[in-house]
Amino acid sequence: MKKIAFVILSLIFIFSLLELKAEEEVVDLKSKEKIKGLLLQKFGETQKFRIEKGVDQAASLWRKSDGTSKEFEQLCEQYFIGTGELLDENFKRLEINFEILYGHFNKMSLDLNRPIDLDWGRILPLDRIFSQYSPSAHITEDFFKNKIAFFVPLNFPHYSLSEKAELGPKWSRKEWAHARMGDWFTSRVPAEIYQKRSQVYSDASAYIFEYNIYMGKLIDKKFKTYFPEDLKLIAHWGLRDELKARYVDPEGLYKQKIIYEIMLRIIDQQIPEIVINNSEYQWNPFTNKIYKDKKELTFTPEPLTRYKHFLNNFNSAKMVDPYYPDFPTQIKRVFEARREIPEAEVEALFTSFISSSQVKKVGKLIQKRLGTKLRPFDIWYPGFKPGGAIKEEELDKIVTKKYPDVKAFEGDIKNILMKLGFSQEQAEFIAPKIEVDSARGAGHAWGANMKSEKAHLRTRVPKTGMNYKGFNIAMHELGHCVEQTLTLQKVDYYALQGVPNAAFTEAFAFVFQDKDLDVLGLKSEDKNRKHLKALDYFWNAYEIMGVSLVDMKVWNWLYRNPDATPEELKKAVISVAKEVWNKYYAGVFGIKDQPILAVYSHMIYRTIYLPDYPLGHVIAFQIGNYLEGKNLGEEMERMCVAGNIVPQVWMKNAVGSEISSKPLLDAVDEALKHIK
Repeated sequence: MKKIAFVILSLIFIFSLLELKAEEEVVDLKSKEKIKGLLLQKFGETQKFRIEKGVDQAASLWRKSDGTSKEFEQLCEQYFIGTGELLDENFKRLEINFEILYGHFNKMSLDLNRPIDLDWGRILPLDRIFSQYSPSAHITEDFFKNKIAFFVPLNFPHYSLSEKAELGPKWSRKEWAHARMGDWFTSRVPAEIYQKRSQVYSDASAYIFEYNIYMGKLIDKKFKTYFPEDLKLIAHWGLRDELKARYVDPEGLYKQKIIYEIMLRIIDQQIPEIVINNSEYQWNPFTNKIYKDKKELTFTPEPLTRYKHFLNNFNSAKMVDPYYPDFPTQIKRVFEARREIPEAEVEALFTSFISSSQVKKVGKLIQKRLGTKLRPFDIWYPGFKPGGAIKEEELDKIVTKKYPDVKAFEGDIKNILMKLGFSQEQAEFIAPKIEVDSARGAGHAWGANMKSEKAHLRTRVPKTGMNYKGFNIAMHELGHCVEQTLTLQKVDYYALQGVPNAAFTEAFAFVFQDKDLDVLGLKSEDKNRKHLKALDYFWNAYEIMGVSLVDMKVWNWLYRNPDATPEELKKAVISVAKEVWNKYYAGVFGIKDQPILAVYSHMIYRTIYLPDYPLGHVIAFQIGNYLEGKNLGEEMERMCVAGNIVPQVWMKNAVGSEISSKPLLDAVDEALKHIK
């Protein structure tokens, strides 16, 4: 079946190319110049820039199926609007209608995906079919048919990233909103491709969200178990967080080694397929043997499912490539269109950071604090986190008592916000607009997209009540939801809702997550708290930057090897992970050829999302520095109402400087003088 799916994806890609060639641009230069002349004569030279840009962009999207060149000229003459009250009225009407449409499509997708995303018990085959359906798949196609998709670029043309960077600082709020409206229709991707992408994403998400390991079934050679019988951890999030929690456990080292071995088995796909999300069998990860009633059984390793989903994601993204001439790869679309920071700039930031002189100094400090040589899994060392010496079992008791279920957490959001520094008025405005759900996966946040709906906060909550892992994730997701609420409800234009890219919402999420112990009343009074925080941010960024570089390099490898098989992709991922490790980590850890940077689940079901995390760490530290001595609630709202403008302009407005790792590196230098 997987081979058939791969062939189908390839055929759809070929047919898409043929369709694109058959539907080449049909409005010739003569027609464009003619209509530009007519519009200039009618509206005057003051509108020349808008006319030329709008006509060219609308013409680039026009196909034979839309009509003749003459009909294109007629459309431009009928629908181009000069500046003034009429343009404002049309813009406002577009915003209202787009909020209605995209808000309801978002709600439908959220509701249809609940059996997959939420802890509702087993997933039915029917649930998968519904989750694969994208309600909005045909909306762009429909808008081209009824000409709305030509009306928009004609009157609100698209600006390139370089134009936004140059012109944006001088734009008014209205001009920014008009520019963002111009980003809505820049390509014509057929609905069937959107639908196929939705199916691929849904399948990969279901695979990842059900990838659990029953820790009470893990054994050593003497059949001794080391974890609670009912402990079920999702890969990679749950495994990683459990590993981090074992640093204050007297028996923690061996448990960490077990978890690390599981991660390696997942990466190389030698994990027995039968132990995934299955509590019936005992498994020794070191010998990779499984048992039932202490009798060894033969098994089949996971059949490269991890890399098949990754490959499906790549092939579905590749189907879109021909429809974005300005962004002809998924890499370019993610970095330049969605993230609005070029890949080369992001890579330079990461490589400079993880090869900095501070890395070895902090590594030596961790080694000294541990009293032993660094092990590969010490990339997740959490010992700088203020309050990190508290055993997780103690934190679990506090959290479970306080939040026996998701509704208890939801009911406490107002108080949490006030503890964080939000005013009562702000807390009463935000809290009712967030709904908390019990997640099947590790947790995530889902914004509302229209003012009448709520943002959704998802975190994993066992039947026994929320534990510290779930609370820590919930605080992270709360940061997302507060941002999503403010940037929808408080921003002056719907076209500007949101933040510049996902790294910024991750930054706010990290700010909230960093304050989880404060909310529990366990705020550290350590005089070195500020220095410990800098070291914690630094080490977290060091780890996730390497992971992100692996993700980026693998996508580049895929574009160089578009016909790769799952086996070839697996080898490439492991090779790239070892390459990044050897270049930036081996010298610090004293061990080579470790593939652990490839363990993150995001690589499988998301598309080059991982770089948003380290960018978020860097941005969060800058924001945190700026917030010192200031009110979080007031400042976060001020920052959020800037909305979705380009990253560097947003950052200058927020903290007075562009995105930079220098404040964090400087803080680490200072911290190393105080922390021993």
